[in-house]
Amino acid sequence: MQKQVVKKNERVEEVFNLFIKHVQNFLKEAKLNHEEYTNFVNWADRLGRAGELPLYADVFLETHVLRAMYTDKPGTQPSLLGPYYIEGSPEVEKEPGKPYTLTQRPDEAGEVLIFKGNVSSTDGMPLANAKVEMWQNDNTGKYSAFDADAPKYNLRGHFFTDEDGNFEVKSIVPLPYSIPDQGPTGEFLEYMDQHPMRPAHLHFMFEADGHETLITQVFFEGDKWLETDVADGVRTELVTSLEDKNNCKEASLKFVMRRE
Repeated sequence: MQKQVVKKNERVEEVFNLFIKHVQNFLKEAKLNHEEYTNFVNWADRLGRAGELPLYADVFLETHVLRAMYTDKPGTQPSLLGPYYIEGSPEVEKEPGKPYTLTQRPDEAGEVLIFKGNVSSTDGMPLANAKVEMWQNDNTGKYSAFDADAPKYNLRGHFFTDEDGNFEVKSIVPLPYSIPDQGPTGEFLEYMDQHPMRPAHLHFMFEADGHETLITQVFFEGDKWLETDVADGVRTELVTSLEDKNNCKEASLKFVMRRE
């Protein structure tokens, strides 16, 4: 069998060399003995075998990458994509004069939420017909297509802004929840004496011609986990209030996209 020739990638080489350099410096600074090093390698092996490497990276690494990239840039701060995003969500239909209704079961449990948003560019121009992808957990704190009993695309869907960049969508109030903590990631949290909880949030992904895709989350005032989010994904500008109106909860937020 002919051996496949892999073309050298200078960027990969640059990043790999930096990675090895800093890991070696870390090992030197931490002064690990051989038993500690072996325990670390075995834990990392269990992390990979359990399929939890993406989970661990989402919780402990991604938010720091995003902060480094976007903290000093204009526009809405991104937050984690998270492990519960899936592709292929249905387009949500809209009745005239009514908000979109996020895909849900006829008897969906939970407190009704009307969420209103506006999408604009960093120059203040409203972004009409921007695609809005939305997903969230249900009244059991679980996400469809993962550990929930709900249909695959329950509480998931996409829709589009109007000519003024506005959208309004009917859903339910999400719940705080624990990340999976029965495997190696949970073991790590126990070592750190850290809880596994995330505050309640809505996930959004915005796409508009000529603009960077914006992936972010919306959080709510008063949530007990806001300041100690295990994933460190909360940004002050992403926190809004839940208000009692018309026998349901209402919330709103403005989103600003960066040009490419």
